[in-house]
Amino acid sequence: MRYATTKMTAALLAASFLSGPVLAAGTHPTTGEALADDQTFTYRVLDEHSSVDPQIVEDVSGAEIVRDLFEGLYNQDEDGNLVPGVALSHEVSDDKLTYTFKLRDNAKWSNGEPVTANDFVFAWKRAVNPETASPYAWYMELMSIANGADIIAGEKPVDELGVKAVDDLTLEVTLSQPLPYFPQMVTHSTTFPSPEAVIAEHGADWTKPGNIVSNGAYILTEHVLNERSVRERNEMYWDNENTILDKVVAVVINDENQALTRYMAGELDRTEVPAGQFPRLKEENPDEAINFPRLCNYYYTFNLSDGGPEAFKDVRVRKALAYAVDRNVIVENVLQGGQFPAYTFTPGATAGFEVPEVDYANWSQAERDEKAKELLAEAGYGPDNPLSFDMLYNTSEAHKKIATVMSQMWKQKLGVEATLNNMEWKTFLDVRGKQDFELARGAWCGDYNEASTFLDLVTSPSGYNDGKYSNATVDELMTGARTAENPQENYTQVEMTLAEEMPVIPVYHYAGVYMLNDQLKNWPINNVEQNWYSKNLYKVAE
Repeated sequence: MRYATTKMTAALLAASFLSGPVLAAGTHPTTGEALADDQTFTYRVLDEHSSVDPQIVEDVSGAEIVRDLFEGLYNQDEDGNLVPGVALSHEVSDDKLTYTFKLRDNAKWSNGEPVTANDFVFAWKRAVNPETASPYAWYMELMSIANGADIIAGEKPVDELGVKAVDDLTLEVTLSQPLPYFPQMVTHSTTFPSPEAVIAEHGADWTKPGNIVSNGAYILTEHVLNERSVRERNEMYWDNENTILDKVVAVVINDENQALTRYMAGELDRTEVPAGQFPRLKEENPDEAINFPRLCNYYYTFNLSDGGPEAFKDVRVRKALAYAVDRNVIVENVLQGGQFPAYTFTPGATAGFEVPEVDYANWSQAERDEKAKELLAEAGYGPDNPLSFDMLYNTSEAHKKIATVMSQMWKQKLGVEATLNNMEWKTFLDVRGKQDFELARGAWCGDYNEASTFLDLVTSPSGYNDGKYSNATVDELMTGARTAENPQENYTQVEMTLAEEMPVIPVYHYAGVYMLNDQLKNWPINNVEQNWYSKNLYKVAE
């Protein structure tokens, strides 16, 4: 079979030779800036991360840690473009079904062993193996790897997955159908390599400090549950000489205001800005308060499973609740950080995505409110039969404020009684995943920069379709989009269907709203995915 080298290959090869010279003492090798003596980056996270196992992690804060501990085939630069990781380049066959990745020969695990193609084969098979119970097994199915869907369903053996090591430095992946954005998908943590011998030796304890062996720029040196995790420079990393930060500390602080207090006291280098405080902080600290678009959505999902509330099976009820939410009040009065009102599930910041004109987005809020009252009355709810339900969110002051405002809007406009219920992160994930809720908060940050990373969530097979919405046409449209010459047409139809059936309530699309120590440089604000790597950051002297 003849292979054609892609344009991307040349760009990636070029990028691999752009790493800077050996770090000059006390100055940045490229900019010449004077560097701080203490190269420690300390940042706040809301909750304890789900895991640091690449095939198990399922949350954003966990993935941030995993990107430092492990390195996949490709990384992203500050603008979100692909750059070499363990792979230097790839070739794709004429039929677009076979990808051949050429790996660097100087990639090592933290124990000094070489990283080989077999480490990726092991990890990918582990991700699809039903025995692993990976929360992201469905992602591997979306990657269209040959036989992946059947293996995940338990219908074929794991060894039939379309991935193999041609030799130590050559990884071959066979797809079941062409997927234009396949290379972008391998920056995701689920596709990162895992050390087979270490997992065999330690089992579930393999990710603990002292046991863990990783191939990224950092190693895990400390983990105190619900308090902090510490990662320090991996001397075996292939580009260690150009890594500047020595230590990265993630501190769990559940309260946003307490985190801000600790930031202002100099204990943190980064924290999220509490809802409503950005305008003041920007005025008082213009060099530290920052905001920028992010590839994330914020929504509430209806439980449409057989065990869900009878009321939510009526589309008129779902539409009424969605219409009555004044998104402008939420983003302009509650959050005040540059977030965007959402009427579609997919953010407008998504690459190549044209936001469809869904009807209710163009109405005035008064028109939406009037229609909401009409629909709820038609569905049989009113003063004599008030609608009531529980509203679930994970513990956070911002989530509480939003839930409170939404429930007040429903109460004042529609006479609806929404009872607020908050849970800590891991319990919340478990309860929502088991459909043990009525209406639950949801949020999604894109795993890659293409609309399908959002719209695949509302397909029947999705592992994160927590409301169990199911529409055969949506499933067909999303399957067809993977090979469509112009997938936008499919995405538009799906968004129109979501607006018509309202299985979720889009609330807003994210902005990154941070307090960031002005000594910390090179934060990738132009990367809407916010895939950041500590090895690219550094602190300058005061």
